[in-house]
Amino acid sequence: MLKAGVLGAGHLGKIHLRLLNQSEKYDLIGFYDADETNAKKVEEEFGYTYFNSIEALIDAVDMVDIVTPTLSHYDCAKKAIAKGKHIFIEKPITNTVEEAEHIRELLAEHDIRGQVGHVERFNPAFIAVRDQINNPMFIETHRLAEFNPRGTDVPVVLDLMIHDIDIILSVVKSKVKNVSASGVSVISDTPDIANARIEFENGCVANLTASRISLKNMRKTRFFQKDAYISVDFLEKKCEVVKMKDAPEQPGDFDMILQNAEGIKKQIYFDNPEIANNNAILDELETFADAINNNTSPIVTLHDGTEALRVATMIINQF
Repeated sequence: MLKAGVLGAGHLGKIHLRLLNQSEKYDLIGFYDADETNAKKVEEEFGYTYFNSIEALIDAVDMVDIVTPTLSHYDCAKKAIAKGKHIFIEKPITNTVEEAEHIRELLAEHDIRGQVGHVERFNPAFIAVRDQINNPMFIETHRLAEFNPRGTDVPVVLDLMIHDIDIILSVVKSKVKNVSASGVSVISDTPDIANARIEFENGCVANLTASRISLKNMRKTRFFQKDAYISVDFLEKKCEVVKMKDAPEQPGDFDMILQNAEGIKKQIYFDNPEIANNNAILDELETFADAINNNTSPIVTLHDGTEALRVATMIINQF
């Protein structure tokens, strides 16, 4: 079991503490939080060991789980890497692309592992169809959330849209060619609603919308590719796959057949895979333990996290 320590005991930090504590792959040593009052409260309520300095916690563990506010990610990561500790770092990886690239360099120098917390990669609905997403040419995402003051210290692109940016970059095997975007600040100092269009060198286009001032929550992505349409509902953990194939010579009474202007007939059929129930946050933490123990590449590398941040920054610079 890897000795694990958590930096940050806010809303998400407490979830990480609980899951690391129940995991059979980690031995939760304790946590550090800059807010001593909150830290003492968490220690008393849950029984986790509170360390009164970052350095003391880092010294006591093999893996550091960084769940602090984004502005402090870089400094926390540097301290952990300097001591040769593996790092799990929440999204967005850091505040700037330059910081992210420096962390990647430090990891390589010290030959240790790092993973970024892009949890939607572990969403069971996405996992169920991931292997069927093949060279999509148009992608549309909607990530809408009801207003929550937590998270408004960063633009909605870094708060919400970055999840979809990472998913898109993971399935489109091409370089970004162009980014255009618009954003509106409604109740925050930074945009609360944003739309972005990402064009790739291979011709794929992704249209992303994110809002944190909606009346309802929605997290849906649709992938369009040759002979297939794939829909993923990240919130409801549902997916739908609609495929087309050449129509049979003698269609059955219930076969759905389309015929285009050239007379070519296609059969529409539904292929909805089974969705396995899981805890996505626990899975991302435990697959990181596997990567450390087996000396393999994590599922969401620091390169992945850096590229998602790079595209997010390109979008923000359009506002």
